Amino acid sequence: MIKRFLVVIAGFIVVALSLGAVKVAQIKEASSAPHVTPPNAVTSTVAKTESWEPIISSVGNVAPVQGVTLSNEIEGTIDKIAVENGALVKAGDLLLHLDTSVEEAQLASAHARLEWAELQRKRAAELREKQTVSQAELDQALSQVEQAKADAKALQATIDKKSIRAPFDGRVGIRSVNLGQFIQRGVALIPLQKLNPIYVNFYVPQRQIPDIRTGQTVNVTVDAYGERTFPGKVSAINPEVDSSTRNIFVQALLENPDELLRAGMFARVDVALPASTSAVVLPSTSIAYAAYGNSVFIVEKMKSKEGAEYLGVRQQFVKLGPTRGDLISILDGVKAGEQVVTSGVFKLRNGVPVEINNAVQPSSKAAPKPANT
Repeated sequence: MIKRFLVVIAGFIVVALSLGAVKVAQIKEASSAPHVTPPNAVTSTVAKTESWEPIISSVGNVAPVQGVTLSNEIEGTIDKIAVENGALVKAGDLLLHLDTSVEEAQLASAHARLEWAELQRKRAAELREKQTVSQAELDQALSQVEQAKADAKALQATIDKKSIRAPFDGRVGIRSVNLGQFIQRGVALIPLQKLNPIYVNFYVPQRQIPDIRTGQTVNVTVDAYGERTFPGKVSAINPEVDSSTRNIFVQALLENPDELLRAGMFARVDVALPASTSAVVLPSTSIAYAAYGNSVFIVEKMKSKEGAEYLGVRQQFVKLGPTRGDLISILDGVKAGEQVVTSGVFKLRNGVPVEINNAVQPSSKAAPKPANT
């Protein structure tokens, strides 16, 4: 039994030593062969010079030139709705009317009192000429006439206030009350907004105050109309800087004849500055950002230690300028015509071989529009 066990152990040891010898031979063979680093697959583009009109970009909101939600000064019951929801109206047009039957009856009574007071004044004046009544009685008759006139005027004002009229030209919204409804004083009745022209309100940082002037051209885009731009002019600049944000409030005026822009829309605003600059432009994916400096990788023909020529990359530190969409301007470090890596920069280092594959390129648009927006 012991003899058989020893034979098995000996066989196991022989097999293990044989496998070890084979593995050692394979390792020696692999280590003796020259090591070749496979090239990194990257995309590239040729740096080009573009003329960029400098702009100040901001976001803001569309606001009406005139806009209000009309309400009533006097309580009452609605007995007439003179306009449909969403209709265009002119200044002075009747929108809603409250019941005035009580006030009209009171006004008729006031006119009757005024007529009686006028008769009393005439009689008192005739009698005063004959020295039959005193001056005090004539003055009292005159006072009663003025009081009757004031009462009639007050009732007429009350009747007028129960007619809700448009204070300016515009488009009404959706009313929040109905025919026959009794409303208390100050209830919101119907919105009215003037949409042509229309304002865009936005903020810019205080450091850009010297670049902003009234009359400068602005281009506005909104999500509802994709890449369509709406031109306008800077119409007003607030004289005060917001102390909490250090931004200044700016307002631009846009023509809106088709009323495509509506109050409350989120807007992207580009303010065009007068001077234009020329700069080398690259996709922003070309930049390798680092605390010690930003750089790009330029594709060049290189030679290995053995003298073999290969396609490699040279790391080049750059000075960055303004960005626009997916693009970034390079102020220094890259010349027009140089081939620059646009994707895969995170895995590169100076001198490594690369293989260009431009089948799929990263986005490089000055005004990108993502599909999910």
